[in-house]
Formats: sequence, structure tokens, C-alpha cells
Amino acid sequence: MRRNFSLVVARQIALIAYVVIFVWSACRNGIPVDRSAVMMWILAAFICGSIGKSRSAQWRMVLDWSIIVALYFAYDYSRGTADQLGMPVHFTGPRNLDRILFFGTDPNVWMQKHFYEPDSVRWYDVAGSLIYMTHFIFPVAPLIILWLRDHREWLMYVRRLSLIMSIGVICFILYPAAPPWMAAKNGYTEPLSRITGRGWNHLNMHTVSKVWDRGAAVLNGVAAMPSLHAAFSLFVTIWVVRNRARWIQICSALFPLAMCITLTYFGEHWVVDCIFGWLLVVLAWRICNRWEQRIAANAATNETELQCAR
Repeated sequence: MRRNFSLVVARQIALIAYVVIFVWSACRNGIPVDRSAVMMWILAAFICGSIGKSRSAQWRMVLDWSIIVALYFAYDYSRGTADQLGMPVHFTGPRNLDRILFFGTDPNVWMQKHFYEPDSVRWYDVAGSLIYMTHFIFPVAPLIILWLRDHREWLMYVRRLSLIMSIGVICFILYPAAPPWMAAKNGYTEPLSRITGRGWNHLNMHTVSKVWDRGAAVLNGVAAMPSLHAAFSLFVTIWVVRNRARWIQICSALFPLAMCITLTYFGEHWVVDCIFGWLLVVLAWRICNRWEQRIAANAATNETELQCAR
């Protein structure tokens, strides 16, 4: 009994130390956005949370972490498959849809004309960079918290997240779409600047900016439709507030909307990219709900039949 209590205390101390070290590292080196670094931080959290648990639970920790690694790295490196298959890059389709929605105006160009000041970093530039950075943090945080608290909830979260990412990757392969900044670079819109990192530089978060630049140079740049930045912002929001009061759910819609505005202003995505990203979340959520309901119904039926047999 005393040994079990000591192990629980050791686990709690390890988790507190993990949080302290993470906060110290984030202040010193910036929030980790590099995929390898993120995976190692998740592994460290899982190890701390496994202290004192059974051998089977520790093996499950290894399996769960491996699932996350496979999921994220498959997402990162399968997005370039469109290049290998020779799929044509679409420059005008999403742009034309945006022009229909905004009565012939390119919203990215309009926003930069009215708000972007090349010689001055405004408060909304900083706010936008911070909102953009949540894409690297918010989807990952529940993976750790839920795994430590409720494995059933963790499986539900991972199921939805993996389906969103899988469908997104399929879309990237079948319909590689150029983001607005690339379309502008190729003459399909008026000039646009890719200004995503200027807020980080203004806050002296040069580490984040450098990591983002390196990732942007390596990964497939024509993975704009649908926007997973917009999708993840809505997905995490729905997950967090799904059981909250109605007014909280309504107010929480401001976050996905802010992400869409940020992506549009920075020239990273078209508005329709965000809309399709949100629709992707709704689709994946409904598919998972129906699958889980069917599994629960089958389990209930089997339990009833087993009781009748007795």
C-alpha cells in the first residue's frame, strides 16, 4: 500500500517537473513546432504519466505514442504524394469561389491593402501570429491531457483527429491547390505578401519563426484545400465546449472565425479553404458518432444475449 502511494506521489512530482521544464524551455527556446520535438515532448509526458502503472499499461503507452507518431508523420510526408503522381496544381478554383462569395473581390488582397503596413508591425499582426501558432499546440494538448485522465475519451479524440487528417491528406493528393501567396506569386491575383512570421519576430520569438520557415521549405506547399488550420481550430473548440452551456458554445465560435481571418490576411489560405475545413470536421465528427453508436448498440445487444443465455 505504501509502495503504491509512493509511486503515485512520484508520478505527480514527475508531471509537475515536466510542466515546469516545458514552460522554461518554451520561454527560452520558443514553443516547439518542429514535429520531432513535439513527438518527444509527448513521449516525455506519457512516460511521466506511466510511472507506477502496470507493465501492460506501460506497453499501452508505447502503443498509443506510436499511433500518434505514425499519424503525424504520415500526414507530414504523404502530402507530397501529389507531386510524385504528377497531379496538376490548381491556382484558380478556390480563388474563383472566393470571388463569388465576395462579389468579385479577392479577400486576401483586400485585407492586405487595408491593414498590412510593410514598415510597421501592428497589434493584429502579433495577434494573428499567435492565433496561427495555436495550430501547433491546441490539437496536441488534449492528446496528453486525455491520455493521462481518460483513455476512452483519448480514443474518441484520436479517432476524430485521425479521420480529419486522413481525409485532408486524400484531398491534398487528389486536388493540390495553391495557397493565395503562391497564386499571387504566379500572377493569378494582385501581389500578396506572406507575412505569417512577422508577429513572432516582433515578439523576439525567432526560434519559432526559423522552425516554421524550415518546415515550410520542406513540406508540400500546395496543401491548401481544405485548410487543416481552420479544421483543427473548429475541432478542438467543439471538443472543449461540446458539453458546456449554449452561450459558451456560441462565443467559442469566435476562435475558428479568428483563425479564418488570420489565414486570409496572411495569404496562407482562401476563405473557401477554411469553409471546407470546417465542413470536414462536421463530416468526420458525424462518421465517428455513428460508428461509436453502432459499436455501443452491438455491445448492448451482445450483453443482452449473454444474459438471456445464462
